[in-house]
Amino acid sequence: MGTDVTTQTPEKTGRRIPKTRTIGVRVTEPEYLSLEAEAWKAQKTVADWARDQILGPLGIRRTGSLDEHLFTELVGIQLLLMNTLGPLLRGERLTAEQLDAVLRQVQAAKARKAHELLTKRLGTEERRV
Repeated sequence: MGTDVTTQTPEKTGRRIPKTRTIGVRVTEPEYLSLEAEAWKAQKTVADWARDQILGPLGIRRTGSLDEHLFTELVGIQLLLMNTLGPLLRGERLTAEQLDAVLRQVQAAKARKAHELLTKRLGTEERRV
């Protein structure tokens, strides 16, 4: 009866999984206005913002979003620059083998590092609230 969500990813079906379930929460008018202000700051609707807030801590967010991929690639570029510019600025030359090793390290570490940075950022934002 239940469907395995992991088998219905957009990458496998070529389309989005419809959102068919709802969660209702009653709030006071001042609470709603506060929620609405936070949603607007994030340039989202109240529903989309609330969904992100509910699913985010559980790690159930949509995986593979374009933003996440772009951020991961930016972190990869940053790691590549950090690992190659130092020696180059000191006048050292990187051999083809050294460059290949750096590229392999970046490929292996960029997703983990991007996740760490996002987790740290979310933790910092939660402490501010």
